[in-house]
Amino acid sequence: MTSPAAPARRVPEAVHRRRWAILGVLMLSLLIVVLDNSILNVAIKTISTPAPTGLGATQSELEWAINAYTLVFAGLLFTAGLLGDRLGRKKVLVGGLVVFGLGSALAAFSGSPGELIGFRAVMGLGAAFVMPATLAVLMNVFERDEQPKAIGIWAGGVGLAIAIGPITGGLLLDHFWWGSVFLINVPIVVLAVALMLWLVPDSRDPKPGRIDPVGVVLSVAGLVLLVYGIIKGGQLADFTDPTVLAAIGGGLAVLAAFVVVEKRSDHPSIDMAYFRNRVFSAAIVAIALVFFALMGVTFFAVFYTQSVRGYSPLETGLLMLPLAAAQMIFAPRARLLVDRFGNKATTTAGLVVLAAMLAAFATLDGDTPIWVLEVVFFLMGAGMAHVMTPVSVVIMQALPREKAGSASALSNTFRQVGGALGIAVLGSVLSTAYRNGIEDKLGLLPPGVRHAAGESIEATLAVADRLGARGEPLAAAADDAFLHAMHVTALWGAGVAMVGAVVVAVFLPGRTPAPEDDHEEQEMVSAAD
Repeated sequence: MTSPAAPARRVPEAVHRRRWAILGVLMLSLLIVVLDNSILNVAIKTISTPAPTGLGATQSELEWAINAYTLVFAGLLFTAGLLGDRLGRKKVLVGGLVVFGLGSALAAFSGSPGELIGFRAVMGLGAAFVMPATLAVLMNVFERDEQPKAIGIWAGGVGLAIAIGPITGGLLLDHFWWGSVFLINVPIVVLAVALMLWLVPDSRDPKPGRIDPVGVVLSVAGLVLLVYGIIKGGQLADFTDPTVLAAIGGGLAVLAAFVVVEKRSDHPSIDMAYFRNRVFSAAIVAIALVFFALMGVTFFAVFYTQSVRGYSPLETGLLMLPLAAAQMIFAPRARLLVDRFGNKATTTAGLVVLAAMLAAFATLDGDTPIWVLEVVFFLMGAGMAHVMTPVSVVIMQALPREKAGSASALSNTFRQVGGALGIAVLGSVLSTAYRNGIEDKLGLLPPGVRHAAGESIEATLAVADRLGARGEPLAAAADDAFLHAMHVTALWGAGVAMVGAVVVAVFLPGRTPAPEDDHEEQEMVSAAD
């Protein structure tokens, strides 16, 4: 049994000595990408306000401001991971940060919702090259026995960003215009690039695959069509509309073609052989379902705290602190539970807790004590931490170190696709339920105003505000309709999280394979090759 000693010396001593400093730089890069979305969640109400305060964005435009970033991000992660493995992860990381910073500066000065959506897509392009490279570099500077601890700290960085984002966003919105929530990214990018060039070593796959342009085009086209159809269905409150059906059907057909092309290609973006490993597949599905449920729920949580409860953006950011604190506390320590109880028990329990907390949103109303929401947020963060860390370790250790970019890209792709579909599907459920609840209260409004007024609670409250005292009953009805819509959406999210719990309970292993079991990885990669 001398063979396991070989992998223990794979990291050069000079790199090994500064591995924790390198992890800090990687977390700063990760912080920017996650920070942006958590800041935007607090700013969406301000952006939906008419000019000059905001851009007057509609509910569907807000969803696209989030999803334009997410779709480009998710669609290009395959290629970004492959390019990182091929050209060098440090090079694509620095390049991605520069593009992200440029997109942030442009987004800050958007003159319309359309411009904001376009510049958010540019930010997604940069982020696609940042996220997988951070985890790939991590896998190449830490030995296998330290990887679970490092990935736990990396996942805790997500919690830190979730904490900093809303508070930073709230402070900026209290003192500056809405574009400042994007402009704040620029100095962080400059610092991250400088530290990256100084500290982080480059690494690449010695046997990289070729680029797969057909796969990239098919994956992006399929995702855009699918999510567009779902958002449009929510906007129209009619999923049987021919446009909606055509977009969703077309998206599914293109994604099916993508799978066929990838299976037949000798240089695929995703090697479908990876998915023959049931553990790998279950871990990927769990990540997608967690973010499907979470992103959809956080989308409406901001409207609940600001529109229904009347809290400011800064106060909303502070209210979300328990969610972030729980992730920061538990993510680095989740490996201890995995060591004691195994992957299956830890991850299943985390998903059950997450599902219960999502269902708890169905019990909240306009005067629920705010400490109840704080407890829900904290337990939600704790549940997530005990899913994300063990699942990330399973995914990253299922493939050999040389394929770290591909493994990270797959993990982040399914995370982002799950989040995009969560916002689209649960956002559409929210829109449809809200419109159905408020429709009969809009009869007194002029016919031309009714449809727009029923699109979101913000739109209804804006009309009610213009009506003065006559609009007070309409504002009360808007609160009631939104709470009902939130309850319906929360139960959908809880159901999705429970599906994830069943998947991991059935397919994840009870214990993490020991480092000596590297031969199983090699067998899977041989099958993939």
